[in-house]
Amino acid sequence: MNVRRSAAALAAIGVLAAAAPATAAEAAPSPKATVPDGLFGKADPTYDGVWRQSLALLAQHTVGEKPADSAVKWLTGQQCADGGFASFRADTGVACGGKGAQADTNSTAAAVQALAALGGHDDVTGKAVKWLKDRQNTDGGWGYSPGTPSDTNSTSVVVGALAATGAKPAELRGKGKTPDEALASLAVPCAEKGGGALAFQPDKKGKLEANADATAAGVLGALGKGFVVEPGKARDKAPACASDGKATPARLADNASAYLIGAVSKSGHLMSAMPGAENQPDYGNTADTVVALAADGWTEQAKAPYAWLEKNASKWAEQSGPAAYAQLILSAHAVGADPRHFGGTDLVRSLDKLSTVPAEQSEKSGNSVWWIIGVGLVAGIGVGFLFSGRKKNRP
Repeated sequence: MNVRRSAAALAAIGVLAAAAPATAAEAAPSPKATVPDGLFGKADPTYDGVWRQSLALLAQHTVGEKPADSAVKWLTGQQCADGGFASFRADTGVACGGKGAQADTNSTAAAVQALAALGGHDDVTGKAVKWLKDRQNTDGGWGYSPGTPSDTNSTSVVVGALAATGAKPAELRGKGKTPDEALASLAVPCAEKGGGALAFQPDKKGKLEANADATAAGVLGALGKGFVVEPGKARDKAPACASDGKATPARLADNASAYLIGAVSKSGHLMSAMPGAENQPDYGNTADTVVALAADGWTEQAKAPYAWLEKNASKWAEQSGPAAYAQLILSAHAVGADPRHFGGTDLVRSLDKLSTVPAEQSEKSGNSVWWIIGVGLVAGIGVGFLFSGRKKNRP
């Protein structure tokens, strides 16, 4: 769920041929771009308006703030008549499809996760969930755009949306197979290079190549979890890639976690796979790795990448915008740390500043009991040092 334009959008403009979608990026402001009232950030929202708005609202809600009504209204107003969401509709008076904006699974699933968490939007999320179910591929997964081949990232973000609304994704067999089967088909065998990881999609020859972004997303998809991961009890023994008969979702998640732990073991972070940036750290996917490991119970192993983010990710978030801050906030939440004290940066305040209207403080955020509970959880799993700063968000 890195802070970038979707791979589909990038491919469409000739920047990227294949990478992970289901993410948004703060595009540079375009001379013709007009940022609507209620939308987070000032950058051109063409490729990521709904994505960044959804993550921002979800992050605010997770830390106990009540998002501004205008910000929520902007998001619900982006829905297409058939229930889907496009990355951005500059003119909501123009119907989606045809000459209008095209709905995609990633924007739709992100909006569902945010609105389901906020509550009171069952009509919107109900239509969106139906739209998603109707566009499930025969292999059990989803592609970025309806009708395109399934990929790990899109399948996982949709699974998170379905789970957020109380559905049971593992039982969804709309046109043949289940989402679990789709994810299992994209897992690199343990005996091969990158074993345990998930590929974004098979290459033209059907070969699966390990993709860290897809792997982090795949952990959440296999576990049936969305962007918000509650801190929990840490597991003791570090995972190892193993093939023990049927590839269960739990085994898939553990194998993927083992790959991620190995990927960050030396430097504490992932490296970018984006063209032209291969020698640069990948902040977004490193944050996603922290969340994925915490979701699978490997909180102890998430210490190193989290500590690295705490030291290095604040400037990245400042330059990238609301989705980046939201990622860091959600990753902090996953390990039980306080996002208001992230290496000297108050992530919550920084995100709030990017909204045109202030959020309201709820009893949850105003009551120190919430953070006391978090401290207790962190102390209980041996990661109390994380409170010196922390954060979270994909290629």
